[in-house]
Amino acid sequence: MPSSKGKSHELLDNEEFLKSLESLFQKTKDKGRSIWLTHKRLTHEDDDSMAVENESGEREYPCLLRATDGKETTIATHVRSSALPQFHAHYGALLKSTMTQTLRKRDKKKEKARQEILALKKKKILEGVTVAGPKRGNGRRKRVRLEKAKVRLEEARKRMEEKEKAS
Repeated sequence: MPSSKGKSHELLDNEEFLKSLESLFQKTKDKGRSIWLTHKRLTHEDDDSMAVENESGEREYPCLLRATDGKETTIATHVRSSALPQFHAHYGALLKSTMTQTLRKRDKKKEKARQEILALKKKKILEGVTVAGPKRGNGRRKRVRLEKAKVRLEEARKRMEEKEKAS
C-alpha cells in the first residue's frame, strides 16, 4: 500500500522477499545507494497476539525483516522462528553473494608496509640511543641532539609499555 510520500510498503512471503531483496540490491548497486536491513522479533509489550502456538504447545514469536533503500522501496516479511534457520541460510547466501561483488579487496601491500614501519619504530624505541662524543668542543652539538633523542625515546618507551599493559 503506497503512502503519501510515494514510498511503497509491501509485506511479502519469505521467497518473494528474498527475490525482491535481490532485485533491490541490483537496483541500488547501479545507482550507488545504500540499503538498510532490519531484523527483529515481532511482539507488542502488553499484547501476546503476535505469538503463535506450535505443535508442542509453546508460544512462538515471528521475526520481522525489513529492507529499504530509504527513498522509494520498503519490503518486509514475517518469518516464523521454526523456519528461521532455513530462511537464514538463503538470506545469508544472498547477502554474501551481493557483498562480495561490491566490496573492494584490501590492499595488503600497504598494510604490510605499514606493519614493517611500525616494527622498525618499535625496534628503535626498544634499542634506545647511545650517547657518544665529547662534552665540550667539536661534536658537542651532536651529543646534545643525541641526549634529547634519548629522552624522547624513553618517553615513547613508557607510553608503549602503558599501552601494552592497558591491552
